[in-house]
Amino acid sequence: MMDFSPRGVYVAGVNQSIVILLGPPGSGKGTVSERLRAEGYTHVSTGDILRAAVKAGRPEGLEAESYMKRGELVPDEVMIRIIRQAFSSGKDMSRCLLDGFPRTVPQAERLEQMLADLGRSVARVVFLECPEDALVVRLSGRRICRQCGAGYHVQFIPPRKADVCDTCGGELYQRADDREETIRNRLGVYNRQTECLVAWYEKKALLVRIDGRNTPDRVAGDVLAVLAKAR
Repeated sequence: MMDFSPRGVYVAGVNQSIVILLGPPGSGKGTVSERLRAEGYTHVSTGDILRAAVKAGRPEGLEAESYMKRGELVPDEVMIRIIRQAFSSGKDMSRCLLDGFPRTVPQAERLEQMLADLGRSVARVVFLECPEDALVVRLSGRRICRQCGAGYHVQFIPPRKADVCDTCGGELYQRADDREETIRNRLGVYNRQTECLVAWYEKKALLVRIDGRNTPDRVAGDVLAVLAKAR
């Protein structure tokens, strides 16, 4: 979810902080994002701003939509224009959490140039690490109510009665995306895609690794502690 609360506008050189959040599915990025929003960071989810650009009918959004309708990836240059629009929106982007972009080194290079053009730079890249088996347990245990959409987890948030929603009594089911084989495939793709990106940011001394095996509150607390030291 994109948070554009009107807390002021960008002022060069004043308490600027751009943080990139990396981590595989199930690593806790959602919880960390919520905590950082509560601390005054503007959460820029590239998925959200892409959908917003399409809905608003902006030129870059319409161009992106043309690719998506053909089942193609949105080109990097289009995504960069959409992200630039977010930074030029007049909203408070002084403390910004960028989530979902970049995913590759070429994207990171394009982002770095775009930010330099705006007099900005990345302050820290937070990488949430978690073993694959632990991620599979987290993701494969999710269950959704067919009737009301309530979410559960067979281990961490179990319903009072197996396979039955506590709220409406509807049937709980496992989404196809949450089956173990699908999850391992997704994690494999993610790891192959981001391995070079992690190394690239590490060479720039921007990357901080956070242990994602801990509780969500502990992980979020560790991230906040790292960012506090970076100011």
